[in-house]
Amino acid sequence: MRNGEQDLRAGLKALQLELDDDRVGQLLDYLALIGKWTKVYNLTAVRDPAEMMTHHLLDSLAAVQPLLRHLQKAGLEEGASLLDVGSGAGLPGVVIAICCPSVQVTCVDTVAKKAAFIKQAALALKLPNLTGLHARVESITQPFDVICSRAFASLHDFTQWSVGALAPTGVWMAMKGKHPADEIVVLPATAKVFHVEQLVVPGLDAERCIIWMRPNTTELA
Repeated sequence: MRNGEQDLRAGLKALQLELDDDRVGQLLDYLALIGKWTKVYNLTAVRDPAEMMTHHLLDSLAAVQPLLRHLQKAGLEEGASLLDVGSGAGLPGVVIAICCPSVQVTCVDTVAKKAAFIKQAALALKLPNLTGLHARVESITQPFDVICSRAFASLHDFTQWSVGALAPTGVWMAMKGKHPADEIVVLPATAKVFHVEQLVVPGLDAERCIIWMRPNTTELA
């Protein structure tokens, strides 16, 4: 059994996420790739392998089932597009690309080296559904079904900066720590929260949630 595989498989079981051996292997290869690049490019502040497993991999994997449920409800099981904003080392974008082969994932970051890492990950992990993009999210006009972020910016800035990339029936999926009541209060009039989903991350004793938002069409008219 590979380094970290036992913890990963236990985490997947706790999250009720069934992945075949190939995808488990890809997740472990991805974690190893982050570790390798971080030594040179400082992709992430977390460097301890055990901490990377919980704080990065399992934390991102906790969002997969909620995403799949949303796509099923929206009738997008076969071919959704997702934009991961301020993706950094590709969390959760690369994890979603591994777990959801039918989702076309674009990870955007303003830091060139981070976008280059995503492109390298797509090649190394053989993920045809993964794209790395070096750009400001405000410049993206291609419509996405889901725009996600993890520990990126305030909900206000996240929705304001990315609204031009959201499909008319698209949603925002913001991964947060504690329930950000103060951020929700100051959301722009063009966005509204329709669901707050609590997450439990195996091995991580910390609050996590997803804030699901959609455009407030009355304000966009």
